[in-house]
Amino acid sequence: MSRNPRKSRLLALVGGLTMVAAGAGSGLSATAVAAQPVTFHPTIADYVQLTTSTTPPTQAQCNSVGRRCFSPQSVRAAYDIQPLYDKGLDGRGQTIAIVDSYGSDTIEHDLHVYDTTWGLPVMCGEEGVTCQPGMPTFSRLAVQGSPATKPQPGNGTGQEDKTAWALEVSLDVETAHSIAPGANIILVTTPTAETLGVQGFPNMMNAEQYVVDNHLANVISQSFASAEEAFGSAQSLQNLRHAFVSAAQNGVTVLGSSGDSGTANIEKTPVHAGGSLIPFPTVQWPASDPLVTGVGGTYLCTSATASAGRTVDSASPPATCTSNPGQAEVAWIDAGGGFSHVFGRPDYQATLPAGSTAIGSLRGVPDVGFQASSRTGSLVYVSLPPAGQGGLSCGSTSCSTGWYDIGGTSLSCPQFAALVAIADQLNNGGLGLINPALYRLGANPTTYARDFFDVTVGNNQTDPSVPGFSATPGWDPITGLGTPNAANLVPDLVAASH
Repeated sequence: MSRNPRKSRLLALVGGLTMVAAGAGSGLSATAVAAQPVTFHPTIADYVQLTTSTTPPTQAQCNSVGRRCFSPQSVRAAYDIQPLYDKGLDGRGQTIAIVDSYGSDTIEHDLHVYDTTWGLPVMCGEEGVTCQPGMPTFSRLAVQGSPATKPQPGNGTGQEDKTAWALEVSLDVETAHSIAPGANIILVTTPTAETLGVQGFPNMMNAEQYVVDNHLANVISQSFASAEEAFGSAQSLQNLRHAFVSAAQNGVTVLGSSGDSGTANIEKTPVHAGGSLIPFPTVQWPASDPLVTGVGGTYLCTSATASAGRTVDSASPPATCTSNPGQAEVAWIDAGGGFSHVFGRPDYQATLPAGSTAIGSLRGVPDVGFQASSRTGSLVYVSLPPAGQGGLSCGSTSCSTGWYDIGGTSLSCPQFAALVAIADQLNNGGLGLINPALYRLGANPTTYARDFFDVTVGNNQTDPSVPGFSATPGWDPITGLGTPNAANLVPDLVAASH
């Protein structure tokens, strides 16, 4: 029997989570049935190729296409991360597991280009790097095999186009390293896409179970999501949660992107037809799981050229920033969020900051936010097959090797996961489920004001036929409690976890 009060609370939470039967209009049945094929999406909302060289684009180039492009230094300034590095807190000794389909044949090369471009510490495992004692490591884990990242042959749906996943891999790995440059990274890959549903998604959960069982990582980042309604029954979804239960019991924090469709999601994508729109607001899993920290997103309207201080820029593109003068962040219209139709409200969401959107009897999504919109996205380096052979379209031309501006809650999730790795370093070990601690900080007006940037402008209605939500003071169904004031949040999160 555990005599650790915190662990006892965690075990009680794991054992006492409420699975709610579907109410009217939810489209879910609580009946136990076999899982139907589920459409899982990598949560990259948009991308644009800006150069075909190893030299990153200028800010003027980004502005010319209606975007501002963030470097690691400008993201760090926006979220006040530098004071953590000044104290020696960079994630060293901790490990982030990033879970993606297929992987990328060129990630070791791409990561090295990224690190040398921005002056980041190189990792043992990068192309051309001689490993030294104390150096963070990058490695791959292919539990079930690792097919080459090549275009899908023939005239299929494109869902198994392995080159498309190279964008996701580079985004996840490079941006996680940029926030926690001392942490180890394991790229965990599976040989099937999430879009294969009944094969793909269980494979991913089994891979995460392997990571937890073998104590390979403190943090797991999941940049994929699917509408809860796509599972057909609450029980079929419940059957996939085993890795999250094990993670909570073993001090591993699991984070998930909230999705890139606002409140308008689809049930599935038939092979020869478009998806079926769910005609009411829905959320995506795994971010909706109470054992997962759901990460929503914002337009980051701070300076993309500043390297010190959170400087608001209301003059540079995109239009969302120029039309909201004085706002450092605006809730991103495509950020997934709302209320679960599967999970009851966990106890940790019972008390919210003043002014919050009310959370009734169902789990509110997400828990936190971070930079997400591609219009204020991060620069990522990706190697792809020669133009015309990669299977990806970049506007009127085929995508090729070079620098991309990429966004989505795929961007917000790995960056927040990296902050958790830094907190784990301060804690001398994994924090496990951080949601109770996050909401404890949110419930205290003093720590809430100190630890979070409250985002109060914007909405996530992406389809005129499906209602969305508006950002509010405190918690809201787009940015959660808000975005991190990292220098304060990280030590306060560790303290609140004990």
